[in-house]
Amino acid sequence: MRCRVCGSKLHSTRTDLPFKVTERTIVILKQLPVMQCDRCSEYSIEDAVFARVEDLLRTADTSAELEIIPFAA
Repeated sequence: MRCRVCGSKLHSTRTDLPFKVTERTIVILKQLPVMQCDRCSEYSIEDAVFARVEDLLRTADTSAELEIIPFAA
């Protein structure tokens, strides 16, 4: 698979990514599996993984400013 930004090769890795859930709530998903570019660090999330991300974000505690959730596939 190639990067949509620079055309370099993507490789499978795990990373921590922030998601803004509400105006005042940010959720960090730890060890999220992504495809990341070797050159520019652009990343892509596979559809099945993103479906799980959406489920996790729906259950986030929106009364907190920051929540950290470990991603478990």
